[in-house]
Amino acid sequence: MTATTADERLARVGLLRRLLIRPELGAVVGAVVVFTFFATQSAVFRSPEGIANWLDPAATLGIMAVAIALLMIGGEFDLSAGVLTGTTGLILVTLATRYGLNVWLAMLVSLVVALGVGLLNGLIVTRTRLPSFIVTLGTFLMLQGVNLGVTKALTGTVQVSGLRRAEGFEAARTVFAGTIQIGGTSFRVAILWWLLVTALATWVLMRSRVGNWIFAVGGSEPAARAVGVPAARTKIALFMTTAVAAWLVGSIMALRYTSVQANIGIGQEFIYIIAAVIGGCLLTGGYGSAIGAAIGAVIFGMADKGIVFLGWDADWFKFFLGAMLLLATLANRLVRRYAEEVKH
Repeated sequence: MTATTADERLARVGLLRRLLIRPELGAVVGAVVVFTFFATQSAVFRSPEGIANWLDPAATLGIMAVAIALLMIGGEFDLSAGVLTGTTGLILVTLATRYGLNVWLAMLVSLVVALGVGLLNGLIVTRTRLPSFIVTLGTFLMLQGVNLGVTKALTGTVQVSGLRRAEGFEAARTVFAGTIQIGGTSFRVAILWWLLVTALATWVLMRSRVGNWIFAVGGSEPAARAVGVPAARTKIALFMTTAVAAWLVGSIMALRYTSVQANIGIGQEFIYIIAAVIGGCLLTGGYGSAIGAAIGAVIFGMADKGIVFLGWDADWFKFFLGAMLLLATLANRLVRRYAEEVKH
């Protein structure tokens, strides 16, 4: 009599094994290690004021890292994301201060421009099949030139300022760049925007049809097309999502500082990608999580401020980023390999 073998697809997977195949596992371990290290070295770091201090840069970075993570899971990159934050901020401040627009209307115009840039990137990538790395690098250079050229032409300098005097400034600043009191400690409102973006992105990835499309086009676009996934529309939407995130971060920074430098955001695009990779995203696409990218941003924030609290030379921060990138890439590869073994 032949023994019946149970269907492996119906086999129950234990809690530990489920945790081990999660893409954000490495980021969680890394965050615990980094926090423990700095917290044991500095009382300020672990105080409520210290936590508010390092959550601040983590928030603005996290908003962008989550959007970039979605795009990377979909198999693409956006090197124009950093400079686009500067572009949207410059548009906001210029329209409000030089042309007298209400801040809210100026923000709406800058949002439309950001969506246009995201749409253009997406259309070029999907229609020409050129690598998104090349397409968005071109967009990066063009936006950089426009930011510098237009700002100098209008102001004679590389900065636009004076937003505080614009109509609607106080209300907009309260919503996007204000502070809230929790237990006597001031936390930036940007942290709430970051949590909202992360929660929304996680829901889309894990609970919606669009999330399935994102994973599918990132894993294998031809296979995704074969089963009816609208690959082109999905990728265009991802580029536009990244542009909206850039608009949000650009608006937050402009409203916080009331002025914008023409070169702001340049170089940040690599930090966003690093945070997403630390959070579990693969450079090859089809794998990752929004929560992992958010945790990657937390690690960035802790290291950025923790090094300052300890009085170290800030140059060590770049070494830390490089080390974390290499370790995260290795960890992601091992986790992905283990996940594939579990599935089979």
